[in-house]
Amino acid sequence: MIHLVNVNKSFRDQPVLRDLNLTIPTGQTTVIIGRSGGGKSVLLKHIMGLIRPDSGEIWIDGEEINRLRERDLYRIRKRFGMLFQEGALFDSMTIGENVAFPLREHRQMTSKDIENTVIEKLGLVGLSGVENKMPSELSGGMRKRAALARAIALEPDILLFDEPTTGLDPIMTAAIDHLVIETQNRFQLTCVVISHDIQSVFRIAHNIAMLYEGNIIEQGTPEAFSRSTNNIVQDFILGRFPGQNTQ
Repeated sequence: MIHLVNVNKSFRDQPVLRDLNLTIPTGQTTVIIGRSGGGKSVLLKHIMGLIRPDSGEIWIDGEEINRLRERDLYRIRKRFGMLFQEGALFDSMTIGENVAFPLREHRQMTSKDIENTVIEKLGLVGLSGVENKMPSELSGGMRKRAALARAIALEPDILLFDEPTTGLDPIMTAAIDHLVIETQNRFQLTCVVISHDIQSVFRIAHNIAMLYEGNIIEQGTPEAFSRSTNNIVQDFILGRFPGQNTQ
């Protein structure tokens, strides 16, 4: 579904992505891990076509998006759903209005059809009956569920998650992980997740890719990752300083 070839990107002469190569399989969940500030969010924006690389190629389902005009790039972007780190709900809108927003912007639908779709999507994430509540009236976990309902409102092929469990307690983290797995299975989506939560990563991932100093230094199944002989990978998985005594 997604293939990045020798992608480079710098900001103010500071390299962020360096000859990066990454393949994201169709219909699976790929989790990208790496240190804070290492370029993971920049990588997501490249995949969505929000940032163009300085060089390299980004292929989405057989189309090289860097060559596309803005109108065609817009068509590609509509295939994506995005769950931002803090949910990014509009505080001045009800939950129902938040979920309806992309439908009103991008679909020619009657008010009744929009209302039915909102009810359906909120039901899918376990939030039936909250249409008239404001985001401030929901818990952090519920806001993330509402944001997920908005992200799947347009029934995307590809769903991106930017740190979906940040700030949640272990029980709610497990609930969100279950929701990611359930959503991916139900719709057979291609999911790309950024996460620092190693327990969460191993729960939800079909594939894991580690970004380090602007490049993907290892990619594979959770089982392969857990057996990695790369010290950088093991330091990250185990949460230890490089060279720290493991005894």
